[in-house]
Amino acid sequence: MRELRIAAVGDVHLDESLRGSYRERLRDIQDRADVLLLAGDLTRHGTLEEAKVVADEFRDLPVPVVAVLGNHDHHSDRPAEIAALLRDAGIQVLHDDATVLDIDGVRLGVVGGKGFGGGYAGKCASDFGEREIKAFIGHTKRIADRWRVALKELQADRRVVLSHYSPVKDTLHGEPLEIYPFLGSYLLAEAADAEGADLIVHGHAHAGTEKGMTPGGIRVRNVALPVLGRAYGVYCL
Repeated sequence: MRELRIAAVGDVHLDESLRGSYRERLRDIQDRADVLLLAGDLTRHGTLEEAKVVADEFRDLPVPVVAVLGNHDHHSDRPAEIAALLRDAGIQVLHDDATVLDIDGVRLGVVGGKGFGGGYAGKCASDFGEREIKAFIGHTKRIADRWRVALKELQADRRVVLSHYSPVKDTLHGEPLEIYPFLGSYLLAEAADAEGADLIVHGHAHAGTEKGMTPGGIRVRNVALPVLGRAYGVYCL
């Protein structure tokens, strides 16, 4: 079974002022990667005008493109319309579900969604007290449960989890400790560790670091553009 090359980047934050600029950075991507994963925050303010720029930058690439949305993509309360616009451009958009790509006979399964926050084991919010806190944690729990089911049902040779929020704090080093609960949740890592994956990629933490690992030993990579400092990272499975 041949090796798969997974290109990934998040937090490209495109708008009209950047039209045409990212496309140039994807030239010859097929020589370096088999698939491109987009880890959310594709727009600045989640407007349809910005989403059209994203669609034009990533449409008709010579490799499949799979995306999740980020918190910025939700800012204008039009995530469903943004996702539809991207799908019309041939980009697969995951919303706590999965897709399987056939790459030269190797089945690559990708499970993912936006994810959400709450913090990390020992320093996290709990499902207790005010209804607002319970709603916050409940949202993350429901997402983690959906990922667990999607991973359990996934039939693939290689498995990747694609998220915007981080499942571990390893990749947040450099970010203020005070905002860790708003950058991700350990519940996301628990879902992946329970069902197994070969790689997790996420964005959102612009001041974080690239490399981390779940308690269960799954590689985690923060692919936020400011962290990578290049158009995309490539990870081999």
